[in-house]
Amino acid sequence: MTDSLRASPPPSGGLWRLTLVLGALSAFTPLAVDMYLPALPALERTLATDSGKVQQTLSVFFLGLAIGQLFYGPISDRFGRRSPLLVGNLLFIGASIACALAPGIDTLIGARFVQAFGSCAGLVISRAMVRDLFEPREGARVMSLLMLVMGVAPILAPLLGGYVVAWFDWHAIFWFLASFALLAMLAAWRWLPETRGARPDMRLTLGSVLQVYGRLLGTRRYMGYTLASSLGMGGLFCYIAASPFVFIDLYGLSPQAYGWVFGINAVGIIGFSQVNRALLRHFTLDEVLIVSISTMAAAGIALLIAALFSIGGMIGLWVPLFFYIASLGGVLPNAAASAMAAEAERAGSAAALMGTLQFTLGAMTSGIVSLLSGDPALAMAVIVALCGLGGLSARLVLVR
Repeated sequence: MTDSLRASPPPSGGLWRLTLVLGALSAFTPLAVDMYLPALPALERTLATDSGKVQQTLSVFFLGLAIGQLFYGPISDRFGRRSPLLVGNLLFIGASIACALAPGIDTLIGARFVQAFGSCAGLVISRAMVRDLFEPREGARVMSLLMLVMGVAPILAPLLGGYVVAWFDWHAIFWFLASFALLAMLAAWRWLPETRGARPDMRLTLGSVLQVYGRLLGTRRYMGYTLASSLGMGGLFCYIAASPFVFIDLYGLSPQAYGWVFGINAVGIIGFSQVNRALLRHFTLDEVLIVSISTMAAAGIALLIAALFSIGGMIGLWVPLFFYIASLGGVLPNAAASAMAAEAERAGSAAALMGTLQFTLGAMTSGIVSLLSGDPALAMAVIVALCGLGGLSARLVLVR
């Protein structure tokens, strides 16, 4: 990449501001998912529908993320980062308002798809900006720092959502999301630099885009790291979709108490992401990744054993879930930085394909768990364990 197309890394003070803005933009997705989790049972009642239909509002959101990221990746490589990012923010704001005004479950499902399409701009372009500015090892440390900012969202979102449902109703959640997105967009417009200039010479046809994605899909190293993170995320989204029904319906927690359970689990991923930053000063990306992904697989197996043999009740499920989610604080930034290390010229497309695979698996796992009848805890445990083992296998088999 030529110097005219690439920005220089910011000084330390500017790094924190850059991280805060990118973290806020990336937080659209966890906020849009996590904040209304405590409202899922209330949605089922007020919209006169069933739990499977309500869980489709999560599945279709993940599907929108998967499709939308494929769009934003090549667009940001061709036209630069800022403009596509701001357009995506506007789309998210409008769709959030549509969700708040939705008269029925089918309208809400459609608006959630559009909301996801807008929110994924921040996911793709923030990763691409980090790759534009930093080399892989430092990029992984910056992504870990970004997870610190993003991690506040899953802690506060379900807590705030639980109280909003108790004090107002689920409509207010989407009005909050629209307001937050507006403030984040203004901050991005004011403070976020352009990290890659437009590339008028870059072809942007369907054939050229498919060729880039096809090459990435055929690259063993890229796919090994991408599948490792994607399968880990698949287990996370299964937990997100199933946990309200496990902890609220099965174990009788209130929406507010569930918010605390969810928030404590989120503390794990924040804490380990910062441990990851420290470890990267002394060990390689891959060494830390192997430990993290092995922990993820072991936690998935422990969760399955606890569910199969009813060990420890709610605590028996909560503890391995905590370690599974915490391990993602090392898996996600290190796998992303390793996968994108050789993709500087197509960083947007590489980030988009990674995100698409992550959220496609998220849509699949959350959709499958919503279709399984019987014991929701066992269904969740089986899928989480398979994702953990699959992620470890992908790294060990594909990356040499």
